[in-house]
Amino acid sequence: MTVMRSVFYIPGNNEKMISKAPEIPADIITLDLEDSVPPAEKPKAREMVRENLKYAGSGGSIVYVRINNWETLMTNDDLEAIVHEGLSGVCLAKCGGPDHVQRLDWKLEELERRRGLPVGSIAIQLLIETAKGVINAYPSAIASKRVNSLIFGAVDYTKDMRVKLTIEGEEQFYARAHTAVAARAAGCIAIDCPFVAYKDTEAFEKSTRFGRQLGYEGRMLIHPSQIEPAHRIYTPAPEDVEWARGVVKVFEEEGIAKGMAAVSYQGKMVDTPVYENAKTILAIMDEIAAFDAKRKKKE
Repeated sequence: MTVMRSVFYIPGNNEKMISKAPEIPADIITLDLEDSVPPAEKPKAREMVRENLKYAGSGGSIVYVRINNWETLMTNDDLEAIVHEGLSGVCLAKCGGPDHVQRLDWKLEELERRRGLPVGSIAIQLLIETAKGVINAYPSAIASKRVNSLIFGAVDYTKDMRVKLTIEGEEQFYARAHTAVAARAAGCIAIDCPFVAYKDTEAFEKSTRFGRQLGYEGRMLIHPSQIEPAHRIYTPAPEDVEWARGVVKVFEEEGIAKGMAAVSYQGKMVDTPVYENAKTILAIMDEIAAFDAKRKKKE
């Protein structure tokens, strides 16, 4: 598992914001070459991103770059510029289907071999933000072993569907839920859509908690104020961790050891699925603790 509770975007042509990247406590820092960069600024952004790959991750964040989709005819130029040491993954904007992913996989391998990087070391993240992308989310996710996460992009999705983007998000429900299910089916992390009303903290937390219940394990963020609540919501609560430890202990000592398929804990039945869920919670907590400890060493 890769910890992706917060995926924070920085425009690739914004020198001031890039200079602050090491101070941003996001799990993933994504330097953007797509929508946040005007067409005339793309060459400058590619150069700035290439020069700052290692710097952006010097505070402990993992560094990704969002690249333009194949239809723009800019993807090759993006990749030629940014596939260097310091890059952990690329986010493919407006992924429409598995052929987009396979083409990206081939290009990444070519560049890794050409530049002496370990083959397969650069992960692929897919931005699912069109009707076609939603329908093809699962086939796209399994098109390459590099794919480790899917992001649902509500802004472009609602534009493609010709509907209004709302804070309540009812118009997004099917696509949002479908993307989370596709990610889980493919063994990937589901990352929720950006919440554009960043000053409305209460609404952000409500939306994020709902997304968490849909199966999302992180969120694409557009403002630093969203990082803390995202980390809090996507990190197992102390009471859940305590419950999980208790379940594992009881099931292993009273169930597995004695040949029983179900035991009682806190007045409720615990069987194998409950036990496995408890182990998952503890595994997630261990991953997060290890990630946070590694970050602190870099500070």
